[in-house]
Amino acid sequence: MPTVAPLDLDGHILAVEFLGDVPFFANAAGTLHRLDGGEKVCEAHQGMLTCIRDPYSESLISGGEDGKVLRIAADAGVSEIANAPRKWISQVAAGPQGAVAYAYGKSAFVHLSNGDTKEFTEERTVEGLAFAPKGMRIAAARYNGVSLHWVGMNAKPVDLDWKGAHTGVTFSPDGNFLVTTMQENALHGWKLDAKPGAEARHMRMTGYPAKVKSLSWSAKGKWLASSGAPAAIVWPFQGKDGPMGKAPLELGTRANIMATAVKFHPAEDILAIGFIDGMILAVRIADSKEALIRRPGRGAITAMSWSKNGKLLAFASEAGDCGVVDISA
Repeated sequence: MPTVAPLDLDGHILAVEFLGDVPFFANAAGTLHRLDGGEKVCEAHQGMLTCIRDPYSESLISGGEDGKVLRIAADAGVSEIANAPRKWISQVAAGPQGAVAYAYGKSAFVHLSNGDTKEFTEERTVEGLAFAPKGMRIAAARYNGVSLHWVGMNAKPVDLDWKGAHTGVTFSPDGNFLVTTMQENALHGWKLDAKPGAEARHMRMTGYPAKVKSLSWSAKGKWLASSGAPAAIVWPFQGKDGPMGKAPLELGTRANIMATAVKFHPAEDILAIGFIDGMILAVRIADSKEALIRRPGRGAITAMSWSKNGKLLAFASEAGDCGVVDISA
């Protein structure tokens, strides 16, 4: 068994992310707890709804019930990006060149590093946001599909339509595919054709016994792991058509015990899988070999994050039962 540094926090932990080798645990109450030579607490929101790592900088982006969008630096310094009083900010995304997207109601906003803010309105409530990996382009998930907007142009959005409520959205690392989580127990995907005017092709990823709340792409984008079943469901994206016509892998299968969080290692095709009973497994894609990372604890695993070198895995639970695992040990 690897060594575990436990951390017992009060309340529901929304997210955990590393900045450098320091893990930050985001509490729904609005505080951030960092383990840096002991636990240090930073006040951020009056009620936090979301917290993500900015892939382009050593900082976090958070949104709250107080209508604020904040950037949290590695030294826990807090700066305000936007403030929408009496609005709940439950969706944020970080893009290139310091851009930050956030949403409330039927509007998505992109705040640029020069201080300008662009607004994109939808016919229905925005439920998810993601920046494309190439170019300044934003995807907004909504009822009946996704809208793709070029941030720097006044062009009409590209609408990807599929009936139903789309609750989250992610681009593949190469930008060739877009996948949404749905209110029903399913994922839906589109192959984005680079040719102008070409139709995006649909990918239906169904058969889950529960809603998919966690997604993770492998380092090279060949696999997309998902929660929502008594195993991690891992879809193949190696070929030009992605998972179309292919069956997913089922990793870390446990009888009637649901996987609630998934996170790929930053360099290897190794997947950490967190379960509803607090257990964490690491599974190697190549041969499905399993390693027990953590025995069952209190509360479902809500989030996991690897340090940049892949030697540390931080985890968080809905009961505040958190910690850091030293894999190298």
